[in-house]
Amino acid sequence: MDTTVNLTGAQNELQQISRRAFQPLAGVRAKTPSKPAEAEAPQVPIYLSETYDWAYLNPRNVRLLDRELVVATILWGNHNRLRQSAFEEIRPGQQVLQSSCVYGDFSPALARHVGSKGRLQVFDVAPIQVEGCRRKLKDFPQATVRLADAAEPSGEFYDAVCCYFLIHEVPADYKRKIIDTLLGSVVPGGKVVFVDYHKPHFAHPLKVVTSVVFDTLEPFAKELWHNEIAEYANAPGGFVWRKQTYFGGLFQKVTACRPTTS
Repeated sequence: MDTTVNLTGAQNELQQISRRAFQPLAGVRAKTPSKPAEAEAPQVPIYLSETYDWAYLNPRNVRLLDRELVVATILWGNHNRLRQSAFEEIRPGQQVLQSSCVYGDFSPALARHVGSKGRLQVFDVAPIQVEGCRRKLKDFPQATVRLADAAEPSGEFYDAVCCYFLIHEVPADYKRKIIDTLLGSVVPGGKVVFVDYHKPHFAHPLKVVTSVVFDTLEPFAKELWHNEIAEYANAPGGFVWRKQTYFGGLFQKVTACRPTTS
């Protein structure tokens, strides 16, 4: 039960911008990052340590959860479909930012998709997540992993940004900061791709189960049941937005395309 929604109503403009976005970006490349000094390392946010220590900071649980089977199970068998949908927005050879570490094989798959002529940079605010992702990407010279907060501008610019199941895990103020920062990190003609949860159809057989899980383990997730991702942006009008939902509306892909300069 898939639906596609044009949030701006400007279909012709979107088609033109999409075509331009898939053209090579002449002379615009992300700056080569330097390894941040220890003093510059971001602090683990309080919401993360208080709410998600069990899932993302506890070493034993990280080892247990960082598996492709776990991700596929959590996403009700839709992980491969959602991952492929995100990758369809990214061209090999581009400069790409992944805004947080993802359990399973997501990062190596994205590195392969970007290819040896592209560059993938992965951010995460938790040292244990950075260490694990570096191990996964050790055989991909085009990929680097940095201890950084996606809510803080890095001063670098990318052809595409992939934000995969991050927004539902952060409080509303962090949602705004992260979304604004990521939108500000793409070059003209670039795009930010958000894949995350969405309010399911009222008769969805898994709606009640998902609601209970969110109320128990994901206290910030239901905000995406009541608000569009674009609504968290400070200046959404600077982008052309499109949304596609999956699996009876339980998941969404929202793509924000930045127009090229005339």
